[in-house]
Amino acid sequence: MPLNVIKHEPSQTADAVIIWLHGLGASGNDFVPMTEHLRFDSANIRFLFPNAPQLPVTINQGMVMPAWYDITDISIDRTIDSKQLRQSAAEVHALIDEQIDKGIDSQRIIIAGFSQGGAVGYEAALTYPKALGGLMAHSTYFATALDIEPAKANAELPLLIQHGTQDPVVPESLGRKAVDELTQRGYPVTYQTYPMPHSLCLEQVEDMKRWLADRFA
Repeated sequence: MPLNVIKHEPSQTADAVIIWLHGLGASGNDFVPMTEHLRFDSANIRFLFPNAPQLPVTINQGMVMPAWYDITDISIDRTIDSKQLRQSAAEVHALIDEQIDKGIDSQRIIIAGFSQGGAVGYEAALTYPKALGGLMAHSTYFATALDIEPAKANAELPLLIQHGTQDPVVPESLGRKAVDELTQRGYPVTYQTYPMPHSLCLEQVEDMKRWLADRFA
């Protein structure tokens, strides 16, 4: 079933897209305020905020909630339902395809994801068969690092990875682990940390804006 998506159109015809994936138990509405912070002279951005499907989540006593995939163990390495994660990534691919069909250059499409959404973002962006503009991964981890099948088209995909040093939900060590794994694979990675918990902060948003300005230049 196609994802339910919150859409925010620019005042002029869109020529760039950011697809933003929320965290576990949240909704696409969480990041709608970012549309006010991320404005550029070089891009008229269409923002897409998909809502995750409703799934039972094992670590939350099987409670049904918005989730991109099930998490069955919350240990440092996390045990997840990789099939569900890849299904969510396939739904993101469908959104990208739709935007390209509407005339958006694939290299002006950015994937962004927070926490669980960031894990899907890694899989979706790195496996997409056409070159994308970049990936922003916030307070997240590279869940499919061991068996991902990256696409050659995105072998040099710019990556912005940001993490809070006081994150009690997804420890910063997992962010650094992702940086190490991706750097070893040859991806151009920018890594930034902030003295914050599992959240976003203003300084981070300003860094995000500078990184995006380079992507849309």
